[in-house]
Amino acid sequence: MSQTVDMRVRLGSLELRNPVLTASGTFASGREYADFMQLECLGAIVTKGVSLHPWTGNASPRIAETASGMLNSIGLQNPGVEAFCANDLVWLATRDVPVIVNVSGHSVAEYVAVAERLESESTVSALEVNISCPNVDEGGMAFGTSCPAAAEVTRAVRAVTRKPLMVKLSPNVTDIAEIARAVEAEGADAVSLINTLLGMAIDTDTFRPKLARAVGGLSGPAIKPVAVRMVWQVASAVAIPIVGMGGIMSVEDAVEFMLAGATAVAVGTANFVDPTVTRRIAEGLETFCRGRGIDRVAELTGAVKL
Repeated sequence: MSQTVDMRVRLGSLELRNPVLTASGTFASGREYADFMQLECLGAIVTKGVSLHPWTGNASPRIAETASGMLNSIGLQNPGVEAFCANDLVWLATRDVPVIVNVSGHSVAEYVAVAERLESESTVSALEVNISCPNVDEGGMAFGTSCPAAAEVTRAVRAVTRKPLMVKLSPNVTDIAEIARAVEAEGADAVSLINTLLGMAIDTDTFRPKLARAVGGLSGPAIKPVAVRMVWQVASAVAIPIVGMGGIMSVEDAVEFMLAGATAVAVGTANFVDPTVTRRIAEGLETFCRGRGIDRVAELTGAVKL
C-alpha cells in the first residue's frame, strides 16, 4: 500500500489542501488557465492586483526577456474592485479553490477601501496586501521599503477585515526581516516574499531602455538564490507563516523554499512557460515526500540543516 502524505498547510486560520499557490500578476484570476488544468488542484489562487479604481498600467513596451528571467513594468493594470467583484469573483465562486485577493493602492485610504469592499465577499478567503510593486509611482514599493509605512498600511487594513491577512514584501530593502517584524506586530497573519527585484535592460542597437519606464521588476530563475536567502532570514525573525516565491520552476525549487522556512510557495513566471506547472509541482511535492518517508509536507518547513 502506498504511503498517504498529508499535504495540508495553514496560513493563519486558512487551511490549504496543499502548499502550492499562484503568484499575483502571473495567473490573472485563473480563468485562462482553467483550459489547461483543474484549478482545484491548487492550494489557492492569488489574483492579480486589485485597486479601488481602474488602473491603466504603464506604457509599452513593458515586458523584456533577460537571461534566466524577465523584466516587467505592467504597473498593476486592472479594472478596479467593483469590476473584479462583478466579473472575476463571480466566476471564481464556481471553483472549489481558496481565493486570495492581492490588494493594491496609491494611498493607505485606498488599501483600506478595497479591503472594506471585499470583506463581505464570501468567495474571498484571504487578502494579500501588496506593498512591494516596483512599477507604480505612488503606493506599492513606497510602503514596503519603510518599517513605519509598512506598519501603517498593515494596521489600517487589519482594522477593517477579519479575513486572514498576508503582506507581500519587497526585496528592494536593506533588511527585509525588519519589515517582516513590523507587519507581524501590526496583525499580519502571514507574509509573502519576494516580489520582483528592481532591474533594467538596454537595447544595444537603439541605446534605449527595453522598457518604456526604463526600469522594471526582475523575476524568474535568476532571482531564486536571493529569494531563498530572504525567506531564510525572515523565517528566523517572525513566528507567522511565510509564502516563498521567486524563480520557482520545479518541485526541487519549491522544496528548497520550504526547507528555508516557507510554509507554502507561490509560482509566478513559470506559468508563462508551462500553464500546468503549478499542478506538476503540487503533485511532485507529494511524490517527493512519499519517496522520503515524510508523512506531512509541513515537516519540510524550516528543515534545512545548518
